[in-house]
Amino acid sequence: MNKHWIMVFIAAFFEVFWVIGLKHADNVWDWLGTGISIAISFYVMLRASRALPVGTVYAVFVGLGTVGTVLADILFFGDIFKIEKMLLILILLIGIIGLKIVTGEKVLEGEES
Repeated sequence: MNKHWIMVFIAAFFEVFWVIGLKHADNVWDWLGTGISIAISFYVMLRASRALPVGTVYAVFVGLGTVGTVLADILFFGDIFKIEKMLLILILLIGIIGLKIVTGEKVLEGEES
């Protein structure tokens, strides 16, 4: 995995924070953290999409963010654990991994992968 894909994972990690913040922020500091998470998430994703296919980057970013948000809802906010939901998350993860595997990578001039 090259550094650009790691950047997509970092962007998705921060996506989980800002999505949670959009639902649960109720003071200035929470909203500030949410805004910072949005800025970091989109900046890193946009940087990664310069070197990777943008459609794949966006699909992986949103898919991983969805998985992380669903898991955070269950683990930290008491959402109900349902086996059906976990199976659908598993299918989503399989799709994300498959999309990543079949996507070719272009090498930018003067840059190592």
